[in-house]
Amino acid sequence: MRYAAGHNEAIRNRIVEVASRLFREEGIAAVGLARIMAKAGLTVGTFYTHFKSKEALVREALRQTLDARHEGLAPALDGADVETVVRSYLSPAHRDDVGGGCAVAALVSEVARHPRATRHTFVAHNAPTVDSLAAWLSRQRGMKVAAADAAAFLALLAGTLQLSRATPDRAASDAILEAGVRAAIRLASYRGDQLS
Repeated sequence: MRYAAGHNEAIRNRIVEVASRLFREEGIAAVGLARIMAKAGLTVGTFYTHFKSKEALVREALRQTLDARHEGLAPALDGADVETVVRSYLSPAHRDDVGGGCAVAALVSEVARHPRATRHTFVAHNAPTVDSLAAWLSRQRGMKVAAADAAAFLALLAGTLQLSRATPDRAASDAILEAGVRAAIRLASYRGDQLS
């Protein structure tokens, strides 16, 4: 049976999309290939037509998710003030949408235990976001912000989101988000001598 042009690419993209959401919701180790393929409406045998291994799928899911996040971030930062950006990221809606949310917050601690190639994929495809944050923070501060400082800013946001997600009490979780907002705003305004 002959498939229409683009069929294989569409199937591959469906697998990646389903895997990306499941990895963020439940963790990479917790999600097996059978579950991913069933959720995509495909057989496990079909998986190996598109990927050599689960680790190859993890790398592709990271690549696509991080690239898509960066594409959405650049316009969001254009002309936006610090509080708007920070509150958008540290919102109850983002906290509650683990599967559709930031891959950094959902997966960074797990990716740290993966093979070097996977960690390299994560770093390479997160780098444009860090660079965009560095440029945006530089505009906010009126001085050059290094990529490492922008990465620390992202880590504050992602770590706050992780802690708020791990806190079962809604009021306490909301309080963590709000404390993170205040800390991120202060960090974004930091000029080297004191926090404003």
